[in-house]
Amino acid sequence: MDDPVRFETKVAVLVRDDLQPWQALNVTAFLTSGVVGAHPELMGETYRDADGTTYLPLVGQPIVVLTGDLDTLRTVHGRAVGRGLAQAVYIREMFATGNDRDNRAAVAAVPPDELDLVGLAVHGPRNAVDKVVKGARLHP
Repeated sequence: MDDPVRFETKVAVLVRDDLQPWQALNVTAFLTSGVVGAHPELMGETYRDADGTTYLPLVGQPIVVLTGDLDTLRTVHGRAVGRGLAQAVYIREMFATGNDRDNRAAVAAVPPDELDLVGLAVHGPRNAVDKVVKGARLHP
């Protein structure tokens, strides 16, 4: 029997608990793309089915999806900043934009402690990520 795979790093996505389902899925997808874009080594290998059809690679390690209220997201954000962990953010204003330029401008217009966070993703050493997201719940 093979030994279980243990990853040195962890990816955690945290979304607000008051989002519509489509919003939570949208935010999760965008935040995950931010982490993978910054850390392409997280990508696995190409998939192939029994007939040889190929499929795009997926992230090669599990991603935990969590939920919490605005205070929880702001607490996690502050902890991640304090620990110097890489993170991606998604704020409520980004639902009204249609492109990356306007999204970046929306984030740039708000001080960090006033961001209306609807989601964030954190990547880093397992133990550090676990400490940063403490208090968040698994997404249902």
